[in-house]
Amino acid sequence: MSPLDLSPNVAAAKAALSHLEIDENPTSVKAKSRDFFWYSPVLKDRLDHVAGDFAVAPRSEAEVIEVLKVCYAHDVPVTTRGAGTGNYGQAMPLAGGCILHLKNMDRVKEVAPGRVICEPGILLRDLDAHCIADSGQELRMFSSTWATATIGGFIAGGSGGVGSCTWGSLRDLGNIIRLRVVTMEEEPRVLEFRGEELARVSHAYGTNGIITEIEMPLAPAYDWTGLFVAFDDFPAGAKFAQDVANEDGILIKLATVFEAPVAHDYFQRVRPHVGEGTHLVALMAAPHSMDGFLTFLGRRPEARLIYRSDDETGWAKSPGPVFEYGWNHTTLRALKVDPSITYLQVRYGYPTHLEKVEEIRRRFSPELLQHLEVIREGGKCMFAGLTLVRFTTEERLDEIVRAHEEAGAMIFNPHRYTLEEGGRQTVDDRQLAFKREADPKGLLNPGKMIAWDDPDWDFARMYAYPRMQAAQ
Repeated sequence: MSPLDLSPNVAAAKAALSHLEIDENPTSVKAKSRDFFWYSPVLKDRLDHVAGDFAVAPRSEAEVIEVLKVCYAHDVPVTTRGAGTGNYGQAMPLAGGCILHLKNMDRVKEVAPGRVICEPGILLRDLDAHCIADSGQELRMFSSTWATATIGGFIAGGSGGVGSCTWGSLRDLGNIIRLRVVTMEEEPRVLEFRGEELARVSHAYGTNGIITEIEMPLAPAYDWTGLFVAFDDFPAGAKFAQDVANEDGILIKLATVFEAPVAHDYFQRVRPHVGEGTHLVALMAAPHSMDGFLTFLGRRPEARLIYRSDDETGWAKSPGPVFEYGWNHTTLRALKVDPSITYLQVRYGYPTHLEKVEEIRRRFSPELLQHLEVIREGGKCMFAGLTLVRFTTEERLDEIVRAHEEAGAMIFNPHRYTLEEGGRQTVDDRQLAFKREADPKGLLNPGKMIAWDDPDWDFARMYAYPRMQAAQ
């Protein structure tokens, strides 16, 4: 069933929920209906007009249940959101209806050795601060939007981030311990998922359940040392990042590679210290690993250490946290300088990741500028690419996507808002099956799961979903 087949009674739902924290102001509701979709000029054309009818901010799981029960009774779609820092349109209500804003569900319930239990609306920064103060532990991984993003949004819409060079991706075993989820049925149920069952609702954009409690693993907290290392040769920089991540005794939380002239053109506080031809590697190393790192560095004369956060001598202005130059922040910094910039998300798989990157560079640089993040998968280091692209037309962007796929590089297309096209390019039968069970009317974040809306869609025609039309 699709919400398009239903007749939502928005007024009745609002009236029934009026005793909760509800927002009906068109301006603020529109703001709560948006995320960072505008990173993509393709999504901007298609989603700029999207808005919900009202927003409600529950303070407890009981209130979440009440909202879902009322909206189910009145056929009103529900799109959940955290801080709205996602950039695939994950949190945008394509069918209007209710915005379920989880900002008030921000409590930490328990911190124990190696784990924390919390609500989904807490900011990653605040969760880290609480765990550090409580026990000297921190999150294994977080998005570069750590200061403004929520843990629930990271799990529902993210895949990895700062820390993935050591710990892998969120979907990897052990990186989420437990999720508590509310279904959207006539009588909503509360379910708890562990192990194999986690795949049903993690990275599902809230299409098949609302996460109300999260249990995540922790690691010892460190005052990480931020580092910038300069290179005249890009392949040398990429290999340096890969090799330091493979040093078992050197503990790092970030290894990022920027092709020239990214650092010079887009990183204002780094620019005085690099040239237009400088390729840059950004790292976060644990303080006790610095001796090992400096020894590693000394064996590579092609590498020049130009910044370390524990010794800012020579820098008139601090660059700030090094991780705020990587992951999605790279694109954000570039967009502030050049609005024509957009990006692609690429997976350069082991063991041919270095070769694939160079093939793409030979074909497309400088139309495309490489931004690589070292990630670990199956115990092997490889690259996630968040490649900067100088946008001209959608047709050219599609050509670039196809060229990556022909070269054996997997695209997670950030210019598509559906789970399948922006993800692993296939139907996740576990998520689809659970949606049939947990959301029988299809009211949760409608329009984001092709397999629900169009079960016969032929995924051989990837990136061609006909409902993704520009606003007229």
